[in-house]
Amino acid sequence: MPGDAGFDNREMPKGSFKNKVKASLLILALLAGIACYVFYRAFYYPSIRFAEKSRLIYIHTGWNFEQVKEMLKDKGIISSPDAFDMIARIKGYGSHVKPGRYRVMNHTSNAQLVNLLLSGKQEPETISLFNIRTKKELLDILALKIEADSAHLARSLDNDNLKKYGFTSENVLAMFLPGTYPILWTDTPEQFLQLMHNNYEAFWTPERRKKAAAIPLTPLQVTILASIVQAEQSQYNGEKAIIAGLYINRLKRGMPLQSDPTLIYARGDFSIMRVLNGDKEIASPYNTYLHTGLPPGPIDMPSVSSLDAVLNYEKNNYIYMCAETDFSGRHHFSATLNEQEQYAARYQKALNKRGVVR
Repeated sequence: MPGDAGFDNREMPKGSFKNKVKASLLILALLAGIACYVFYRAFYYPSIRFAEKSRLIYIHTGWNFEQVKEMLKDKGIISSPDAFDMIARIKGYGSHVKPGRYRVMNHTSNAQLVNLLLSGKQEPETISLFNIRTKKELLDILALKIEADSAHLARSLDNDNLKKYGFTSENVLAMFLPGTYPILWTDTPEQFLQLMHNNYEAFWTPERRKKAAAIPLTPLQVTILASIVQAEQSQYNGEKAIIAGLYINRLKRGMPLQSDPTLIYARGDFSIMRVLNGDKEIASPYNTYLHTGLPPGPIDMPSVSSLDAVLNYEKNNYIYMCAETDFSGRHHFSATLNEQEQYAARYQKALNKRGVVR
């Protein structure tokens, strides 16, 4: 028929149609495989690689997701920001940034990194408080361990913030016991102080408070005296109770303590090895040659052994002490000024022989 001219009504061979379907399915399978591979690479492949076994990262309070991503790029943690971005948004991290100090392990996947940051599980940290003599030393150590800035740290040791604990800015070191304590980078100075106060309250049991009252001294006064005892003797614990008894004798007689370490503290130069007569005229409440009684605050952070040495002081008749001439760290103890002057003359001679001027 004229209308059928130019048309081929022959059916497509069945084998050709099947081949095209197979080819299409093969292409789809290949595309799906590529998509799965890309997905796997983005999510689960350990693409986070660096030279070290692990790296620490710090996410500051108030940061948004873009700041976190930029930090991770700068630190060389993520090599594919787009993949990290995609996974973070899928998991909801983009709107749930949690500050903290995190440890990222080498050969970690993007998914594992996002899970870590979402968990808020920070790398545990500790702070060691030993041989601390001033607030500045304490603040310098704390500044290395927590996020708070120096101004916030300094304010935390103001009188207004310490009032609730029963301490002042001048005597706050009495609230601290030497030791190593757990701390998180995001802990506030107030949280740290509360931890220290809880530890202080645990130490001052009813039994220890009863011993202090029997001297009679308050827990704060015990700590101040213990700081002087420790400054006088930090090597031989066996002498601490003797020294504590000596100073308690002076306190009860209304005599000035005349402790050389308090003069060194008043000068603020802890390198001094020889106290001179001029030092005894320093105008400071910590000058126990000029002032009777205890200074207004501790001159260091006394250990438990020093505190217990005061609470369990040796009852003796000593009034004076002088370092032994062999510089062993031990002392001669005297009940009379005449005997003390003999020991002092020998010690001064030993210092001269060694060429110790200051």
